[in-house]
Amino acid sequence: MNFGLIIVGDEILSGKRADMHMPKAIELLAARGLVLSWAHYVGDEPARIIADLRDAFESGDVVFSCGGIGATPDDHTRQCAAAALGRKLVMHPEAKVLITQRARQMAAEQGKTLDESHPDMHRRLQMGVFPEGAQIVPNPFNGIPGFSVEDVHFVPGFPVMAHPMIELLLDTRYAHLHRQDAWQERSVIVYGSMEATLTPLMEQIEAQFPGVKVFSLPSMDHPVHGRHIELGVKGMPAQLDAAYPLLLAGLAAYGVKFGPELVR
Repeated sequence: MNFGLIIVGDEILSGKRADMHMPKAIELLAARGLVLSWAHYVGDEPARIIADLRDAFESGDVVFSCGGIGATPDDHTRQCAAAALGRKLVMHPEAKVLITQRARQMAAEQGKTLDESHPDMHRRLQMGVFPEGAQIVPNPFNGIPGFSVEDVHFVPGFPVMAHPMIELLLDTRYAHLHRQDAWQERSVIVYGSMEATLTPLMEQIEAQFPGVKVFSLPSMDHPVHGRHIELGVKGMPAQLDAAYPLLLAGLAAYGVKFGPELVR
């Protein structure tokens, strides 16, 4: 299965907050031998969120959606998920219990008793209104859950909450997808050549080794290597054992200068 990421919020697109979700998702997936296939950023615009979520539901991918599941006027993700699915929004009974428990705890910490009839409590409970048929995603940080529909999972925008929730999903629902032989990259720094010159070699390797991806990352002003190309292959280690030596042999046949080798 492919893994995708949707990051919701005007604050990311405006630069008020730096995105921490994509680097962490890449890290969490890599630790389990998995890779992120795609990522989308979208502002707090319901029509765009609905379109992205409709694509996510139809993709068949595992998708993590971060942000917009609160209960303030700029939080639209729960409503947009329901619209994308064509389902009603309903109070999830377990979410209601968890939100009430958290509210009682917060009241007790202030030496108060929770007034469950207060309008503030009604607004808090809106965080447990999910598309019909949703399942909760536990929140180890404060107990306020996210939710899942099929393989699309909705977590808060706060990294301190979102990241443990994603990790929990990876280690429970998707534990069977973890790769024992982690995906690897092997590459070499190539000097004084052009990508167009190296393209036939790249095409040859991909044709000969299905499942191996060849990549080329040119740099104009690297502080150590100057102008160069990082040329490499990525895939399962057993495949790279054959593909990478062929890459080096091909470079030698071209007569180009190459230097440090990298393994990730």
